[in-house]
Amino acid sequence: MAVSSKHIPAPDLFPVRRALLSVSDKTGLVDFARALHAKGVELLSTGGTAKSIAAAGIPVRDVSEITNFPEIMDGRVKTLHPSVHGGLLAVRNDPEHVAAMEAHNITGIDLVVINLYPFEEVRYQGGDYDTTVENIDIGGPAMIRASAKNHAYVTIVTDPNDYDSVVAELEAGNGSLPYAFRQRMAGKAFARTAAYDAAISGWFAETTKEEAPLHRALAGKLHSVMRYGENPHQQAGFYLTGETRAGVATATQLQGKQLSYNNINDTDAAYELVAEFDPAKVAAVAIIKHANPCGVAEGTSLKEAYLKAYACDTVSAFGGIVALNRTLDAEAAEEIVKIFTEVIIAPDATPEAQAIVAAKKNLRLLVTGGLPDVRAPGIAAKTVAGGLLIQNRDNGNVDDLDLKVVTKRAPTEQEMIDLKFAFRVAKHVKSNAIVYVKDGATVGVGAGQMSRIDSSRIAARKAEDAAAVAGGEPLTKGSVVASDAFFPFADGLISAVEAGATAVIQPGGSMRDDEVIKAADEAGIAMVFTGMRHFRH
Repeated sequence: MAVSSKHIPAPDLFPVRRALLSVSDKTGLVDFARALHAKGVELLSTGGTAKSIAAAGIPVRDVSEITNFPEIMDGRVKTLHPSVHGGLLAVRNDPEHVAAMEAHNITGIDLVVINLYPFEEVRYQGGDYDTTVENIDIGGPAMIRASAKNHAYVTIVTDPNDYDSVVAELEAGNGSLPYAFRQRMAGKAFARTAAYDAAISGWFAETTKEEAPLHRALAGKLHSVMRYGENPHQQAGFYLTGETRAGVATATQLQGKQLSYNNINDTDAAYELVAEFDPAKVAAVAIIKHANPCGVAEGTSLKEAYLKAYACDTVSAFGGIVALNRTLDAEAAEEIVKIFTEVIIAPDATPEAQAIVAAKKNLRLLVTGGLPDVRAPGIAAKTVAGGLLIQNRDNGNVDDLDLKVVTKRAPTEQEMIDLKFAFRVAKHVKSNAIVYVKDGATVGVGAGQMSRIDSSRIAARKAEDAAAVAGGEPLTKGSVVASDAFFPFADGLISAVEAGATAVIQPGGSMRDDEVIKAADEAGIAMVFTGMRHFRH
């Protein structure tokens, strides 16, 4: 049942006479405390925060002085006390509240400065169970929420980046803070505790392997505001979850204009794909357009891999995203900058390569320091009307599968190498996905069609277009082909055979598998079942 309100109006300006500071991140703390003291604000604090302030020669009272109770249980219990929470929650112009404060010797707290134990950092940096649990803050969120609820009288500050704003507002208000500012800080504070609780509940779900918890919370911290979303009439922002898995969210942008919403989406798709290829074994390049690969290849060098990937679809590569699984070198950079490219992302870039890219001032160059672990667990989420669809990240890997040859003819050694390559790529192509591969490079990609046979035909047509540019026959002749899901009918496979494919890799599992296998045998091609599909909608 809802609690009724007495409808006591909040004052516009409310003076700050006493502040409570208790922070884990001490960035800017001393300067802020000094500025508050200079304005006559009494400072209360706890533990390490109090020591830092006192060490700077700034007067500060320990919270235990007003609670008349020491910190106990390794600091777990210090602010959970009526003298603190009464000072935070009291409605200052409610006679009953004022009487209660006087009766129990409670003095109001007007400004609260708190940031929380670094749970997110410990979680994502792989802290052990006990360490992670110990970094769950209890008193901090309680004080934040109490202060934010009572923003009619209390200002709550949870971000060191807001310290200067507080000082400026105090200057403008002659020692008081305006209601609009208190309200804005309250909203920010509730968002912070919500994100904190989301991180904790998410960690527990992962740790206990609870596949579908009753309540699921997702949260992120604003990284940047986009000029717009997918289209100019849509607003958008880029939020970071705190996950340290290498990728576009952890990358450093060395140059180029601000990334757009579509840039980030496409760059993520490109880097996740190229991470499928072990840089210790082979150089690999993926060129992405609208979240689909238009060319992927491996080679003895990044330059060779890039040129093979580019040859797959020279038209679509224009204005694309280029992802590399090794440090960008000068040779590869020289080739990449020959056409208009939106983004290059790689684990690193040599100084020579950076100088070459710098000649294209709008071209974004991102370095990540590593590749994402394609086998790592995680979640993927999509919104629907009134809800969220949440699933585990598709971390299936063809190298981990028990591949089954189902035709009379088995693939040759080279065909098997290319089949695995093709299936790696198909995992990252929008369904229905068909990928032709020859000699470690895509030679035709069909994506996002309503029928698998249409995807097969489009991929073959792309190969014909590439052949027309290169002046030869389509490279689908003698290629292999991958399908992200089973062939529901033999017509899709027959289309691939007509394009020149000699071997096929697909999940299998159709009611008509026997019909499809028979068609493959009649055509004299090899076919392998993976037992795993890779739908990507």
